Amino acid sequence: MYHLANCTTCQAIIKETGVDKAGIDMQDIKTEKITPAQLEEMKKMAGSYEALFSRRALKYKEMGLKDKKLTENDYRDLILEEYTFLKRPVTILKDKIFVGNDKKTVQALKTAIEK
Repeated sequence: MYHLANCTTCQAIIKETGVDKAGIDMQDIKTEKITPAQLEEMKKMAGSYEALFSRRALKYKEMGLKDKKLTENDYRDLILEEYTFLKRPVTILKDKIFVGNDKKTVQALKTAIEK
């Protein structure tokens, strides 16, 4: 699971799903940056870099990105450059990826862990 240790949303999802007790490796993306290889694996599973990109990040507005037409390479570079652009948390469980914190995604992750 790629997460932020100090993010209350990530903490709540970890607690709710039991990810930490399921033997899943945890990577705090603030202290241990995402590698290009890790991001590439996520992209293959999620379908695009855009699917992994968070438009909620404060820097998204600060950098004026909402007014720009971003390419897949832009999304890739931004995520690698600034950890806050990764939609969190991202959990890879066997051959499935769970991206973000919406209720359906969290429930699907919880169900997958319980199996």
